Amino acid sequence: MSTKTKESLKIVSQEEIGTGIFSMWLQADRMAEAARPGQFLSLYTRNGSKLLPRPISICEIDRENGRIRLVYRVTGKNTGTEEFSRLHPGIQVEAMGPLGNGFPLEEAEGKKVFLIGGGIGIPPMLQTAKELKAEKTAILGYRDELFLNDEFEKYADVYVATEDGSAGTKGNVLNAIKEKALEAEVIFACGPTPMLRALKEYAAEKNITCWISMEERMACGVGACLACVCRSKEIDAHSQVHNKRVCKDGPVFLSTEVEL
Repeated sequence: MSTKTKESLKIVSQEEIGTGIFSMWLQADRMAEAARPGQFLSLYTRNGSKLLPRPISICEIDRENGRIRLVYRVTGKNTGTEEFSRLHPGIQVEAMGPLGNGFPLEEAEGKKVFLIGGGIGIPPMLQTAKELKAEKTAILGYRDELFLNDEFEKYADVYVATEDGSAGTKGNVLNAIKEKALEAEVIFACGPTPMLRALKEYAAEKNITCWISMEERMACGVGACLACVCRSKEIDAHSQVHNKRVCKDGPVFLSTEVEL
């Protein structure tokens, strides 16, 4: 269970590491101690008209120095993420976290594991790669421009897929898996819904245990707004329907638990 707190965190550094992709380190002593791979923070904007915080997945945790790294994409003009991208070191930002359930590392310990990230689903896989004690293969899917891929090389064998074929395998992460004849016993994945849907099918066909993070579906991050519900096999005790709240029950689910 996450020991979430809401506090004001100081920005230690911020840089643009790809077109519209920003990397922000926050001084977050208590949160860094409690945070686990696959969890997220909800950041509040200073704009009074935007009441809901923006959930951003945790990319790295530096427990020694009490810091958390967020890597996020600016989603358009006058958005919360655009506001965050303009903040500079020394500024305080309101955040709640760590939130959600992360990847169950103990389920994959000592096994052959695919760590799969697609687009802005790539950042949360980095801390997962750092902490997981297993035979790790990272398969990272991009539209065109690469980011973070070199950082994964310290912790896993890395394969890249790009939609335009400018780097690695042309196509998506499954094309890379097939082209390189890669194999695994467990999958941890985060990315857009079509990618997760394809991985769920692939895992069922190959009889692989697959855990997926559905973080792109969240709005409030605390289970209140119900904007992020997904179809589930079981009946939810909260709403008495076949729904799970991605932010509170997830964002990480066993692929067989949810409908995509």
